[in-house]
Amino acid sequence: MAMTRDLAVIGAGKLGGILLKSLVEQGVVAPERAVATVHRSSSVIRVQDMVDVEVLRENRDAVAGARMVLLAVKPQALLAVIDEIAPVLTADQLLLSIVASVSTQEIEARLERPTPVIRAMPNTPALVGAGMTVLSPGAHADERHLADAKQLFSAIGRTRVLEEKHMDTVTALSASGAAFLYVVLESLAEGGVKLGLPREVATELAAQTALGSARMVLETGDHPAVLKDAVTTPAGCTIDGLLALEAGGVRVTLIQAVVEAARRAGELA
Repeated sequence: MAMTRDLAVIGAGKLGGILLKSLVEQGVVAPERAVATVHRSSSVIRVQDMVDVEVLRENRDAVAGARMVLLAVKPQALLAVIDEIAPVLTADQLLLSIVASVSTQEIEARLERPTPVIRAMPNTPALVGAGMTVLSPGAHADERHLADAKQLFSAIGRTRVLEEKHMDTVTALSASGAAFLYVVLESLAEGGVKLGLPREVATELAAQTALGSARMVLETGDHPAVLKDAVTTPAGCTIDGLLALEAGGVRVTLIQAVVEAARRAGELA
């Protein structure tokens, strides 16, 4: 089959649309070499307003001739979509699934021929080139396929390869975790507002502090506890704030949030 497109995004909803928009804006995929599908006709204009690519209603038409196929549908719909597109998929195409809860083994079992499948879990900060994506290859995906997937997702943030058994935890920590961090940022900003800062200023201070703190962890390689201790001077104000966090159970609550989200991630399909 002649590959007429580089990427087909099946299900350009929230995350699928964000990824497609980011990949086009970063120059990873040319808009004329990409195609997306939507379930409802009312969504065609929404996607085209977001990113200038061809938008179709038929999944098979989008998949045919696409070098890489990105599955971004809801977990409950994935296996039905696989059954729909399986007849036109070939062993020369790479199937990428960002769908939670459905394993590469389950996907491969529905295909009509051996096809390379890689499960990927990105997150929404990919929209600003600061995403985190974890990749897990299936039985027929080799290093060449992994390299293609890394090249695709590295353009919108960091990538890491892990065994698939960790994917529910990854979903909870880096995908759902973005929402948890937004709650933390909102709460820090509210503290500033309570003490008299304008909301816009408080939000900027909280967000930039979080951004810088995250870069410190990634670029120094130091454990967060070491960096925390460097800020916490004896008899200073930071230790009083940390004591308030401990009294409020913030640490345990965040751990429980990841555990509960991981449990749910395994049930979505």
